[in-house]
Amino acid sequence: MGEMTGGLIVVLVLAVLVVIVIAKTAVVVPQQSAYIVERLGKYSGTLDAGFHILVPFMDVIRYRHTLKEMAIDIPEQVCITRDNVQVAVDGVLYMKVLNPQRASYGISDFIFAITQLAQTTLRSEIGKIELDRTFEERTNINISVVHELDKASEPWGVKVLRYEIKNITPPKDVLHAMEKQMRAEREKRATILNSEGVRDSAINQAEGEKQQIIKASEASKQQQINEAEGKAAAILSVASATAEGIRKVAESIQAPGGYQAVQLRVAEQYIGQFGNLAKEGNTLILPATLSDVGSMISLAMNVIRQGTGADSAPPLPKSPPAPPAHS
Repeated sequence: MGEMTGGLIVVLVLAVLVVIVIAKTAVVVPQQSAYIVERLGKYSGTLDAGFHILVPFMDVIRYRHTLKEMAIDIPEQVCITRDNVQVAVDGVLYMKVLNPQRASYGISDFIFAITQLAQTTLRSEIGKIELDRTFEERTNINISVVHELDKASEPWGVKVLRYEIKNITPPKDVLHAMEKQMRAEREKRATILNSEGVRDSAINQAEGEKQQIIKASEASKQQQINEAEGKAAAILSVASATAEGIRKVAESIQAPGGYQAVQLRVAEQYIGQFGNLAKEGNTLILPATLSDVGSMISLAMNVIRQGTGADSAPPLPKSPPAPPAHS
């Protein structure tokens, strides 16, 4: 009975040892991970994702690395700008392990090393620019930090993908001054925009008045042209009518009895004018003899004969004796 118990204990011990050996030698590597195996203290190989069997008591998993992209917070630090202003700057760094062997043996702690290097590089880049430009040059600063870190981390088997500045915090008095500056800049731009609006409005108004004056002058010019053309047409019409009337009168004089009709018309107008003269005043001056009336009619008929070319005409009738003059 004692021997059976002792044999059972031995079997149990051996079973436990086998389980321990299997647990130590059988390794399952997760996806996007890499394990560094050392054999008797020396680098033996890198285990990728999957199931692996190690040599018992000889192989040991020394380092475990994740191949995923990692985000590392860069602590806030005080940087001095080119114009001697202290600003607090923090950021975040993105990197990835490309070579697990180098990441294991190239440096003791690549995360700490890259964090420190990122801080020193950032201080150097901030010191190259003025405070006002730090907010504008974020992209350039990030690119410069990534470039410097990538060169330094290549022997470590680590790839720095990008760096982003999270906050840039100037001192309170500097912030207050910057707020005043921005407020003054906004007021300046508002004043400039207002003045430009007033200027454009004045220019547009002047242009409108100019166009109005031009249109009014063109309308006045066209009106004067139209009036002048109307007057010229009226003058031509009157002249044509007058010429036509004169021609008709001349034709009538040449007709039989026309000469006597002209004499009668001249005598009627002469007497009518004397009648009008008598109506306008209390005193009427008559010629010494009424034969002057005949002389006047004879003179008018001579002018008509010369204009019409009538050489011969019947003699004028003798004037009757003049009545005595009275007032």
